[in-house]
Amino acid sequence: MTTLQAEEISRVIGAAAEAVFAVQRPDGVFDYGGDGLTSTLSTVGAVSALHFADPHGSADLIERGVAWLRERQSPGGGWSMIPGEPDEPGPTAVAAATLHLVAPDDAADAVAAGLRWMREFGGLEAIPHPEVTAWCRQFYSFVGWLEIDEMRRFPLELTLLRGPFQRLFDLRAPMVCALGLAQAAHRKQTPLTRLLAKAGTPRALSIIRQVYEHEGSTGGWCEDAWVTGLICGGLARAGLGEDMVAGAVRWFREQANADGSWNSGPLELTWSMYAAGGLLEAGYATDERLLATREIFLRDQQDRPFTAFGCPPGFWGWSGARGWPASLETGEIMSALVRYPGDRHRPAVDAGAAWLLAQQDTRGSWGLCVRNTKVANSGPCPHMTVQSLDGLLDSGVPASDPRVQKAVTWLQSAQRPDGSYESVWYRMHTAGTSAVLQTLVRAGAGDSEAARGARDWLVRAQLSDGSWGTGGDEPGTVEETAWAVGALLVAGSGTENAEVRRGVRWLVDARRADGSWPAGPVNEYVRHVSRYSNRALANGLALRALARYRDRAGRD
Repeated sequence: MTTLQAEEISRVIGAAAEAVFAVQRPDGVFDYGGDGLTSTLSTVGAVSALHFADPHGSADLIERGVAWLRERQSPGGGWSMIPGEPDEPGPTAVAAATLHLVAPDDAADAVAAGLRWMREFGGLEAIPHPEVTAWCRQFYSFVGWLEIDEMRRFPLELTLLRGPFQRLFDLRAPMVCALGLAQAAHRKQTPLTRLLAKAGTPRALSIIRQVYEHEGSTGGWCEDAWVTGLICGGLARAGLGEDMVAGAVRWFREQANADGSWNSGPLELTWSMYAAGGLLEAGYATDERLLATREIFLRDQQDRPFTAFGCPPGFWGWSGARGWPASLETGEIMSALVRYPGDRHRPAVDAGAAWLLAQQDTRGSWGLCVRNTKVANSGPCPHMTVQSLDGLLDSGVPASDPRVQKAVTWLQSAQRPDGSYESVWYRMHTAGTSAVLQTLVRAGAGDSEAARGARDWLVRAQLSDGSWGTGGDEPGTVEETAWAVGALLVAGSGTENAEVRRGVRWLVDARRADGSWPAGPVNEYVRHVSRYSNRALANGLALRALARYRDRAGRD
């Protein structure tokens, strides 16, 4: 391996920083929207919802969506969430069902190929996530592949139990409410279940409307066509919420791409926090170009509660000033803000810290947005827990604070037997293990058995070429390599450490011609089922890792 000189690392950081600034808009947002937003799931959501809500008036949109889905089917018969990635069962199941729903004759060959792919996969029962299986079963019931009475009854009366309902369904609450309303309208009912459904219907509609109005009654939910499709389709099938259905139809027309597809929701705050976080750690805190990004962060902190999820104000979401709450973005944006000079950000950071402390689970962990959630895909999550902890520690909460130590205790209990950690929103274990290791060090537990186990796992997981991937035989990615290198440096490994030097060399060599890094499919849309890439994450993490290496070299 060639020697890594300080000058080389500085040149790499400088070129990478300019490549990141190149995607910054005048308003301060780092806009990676050209990367992988077009989505099979979003297109399926829009097409199926329009079929139920406005089949004649939106026939042109439906026809174009069908054509796009057929063109994006892989030669093997499947679909992936993001076209071009490996086929995935969830997108394949719902795409095949939707084509059969809206174009049973014209798309018969595509449907047959999709069903063949699903049979070879093992059917819906083989999907490694019960929530995804439930959505797929819903789409199968649309076309008679499953009888609606074969589906588990959703008890609408649960919506009357505000706290337990929020914990049971978390951010899925509005989609689940729409499913329950549609099911109540079409499923055979007993006198008792009919009475219970009638009792729960007003509350279910209220939950959907609360989210709709919180976002400004734009017609979309979560700015995402898949989410909007599930809700709009459910309301249309139930014959309820006519104004919201009409708004969604209008929104679908406004959001349709020229090629017939629809996009996943934008991640403007997520892109910006990772890009800015990398630049700030790399030494660009006084660069005037980052001041506009700080204003975006300050502007988009929410000052109203998100009542549908029981969240007080003070949080950030992944997009916009009216988005859905997220501890992940809240912690990361707080950590970015405190790196800016001055104290203009102080009130926002303090409000974010208060929100995070209010959202900490009784067990010590954090989920995405609902305290004490029961939903596996939203928490409790070791990675989200340490992102929240990092935000609190950066805000000035001391490591000795009992709430910090309660989180550390939970993290120690959440470690897998091999020393690794889970991460709900990033694939497999390198991301979570790296994030937990560095935060345990910051929280005063760097000498704990949990920290030693995490570090040992990372050392074992490094691939022969110097990179890190999932911890198995899959090729390494920029994101996972940067996570691991950054964590090992925080945990005390010096610049002469073999694992660190090999990882840094791999990162340097992995750059594109413009100085940036390519992104890998490490982000989980639904864990183990649908993945996507995010160049803001890849470039922000790589900048952080190299900056830590450079700064450590200056001390060694």
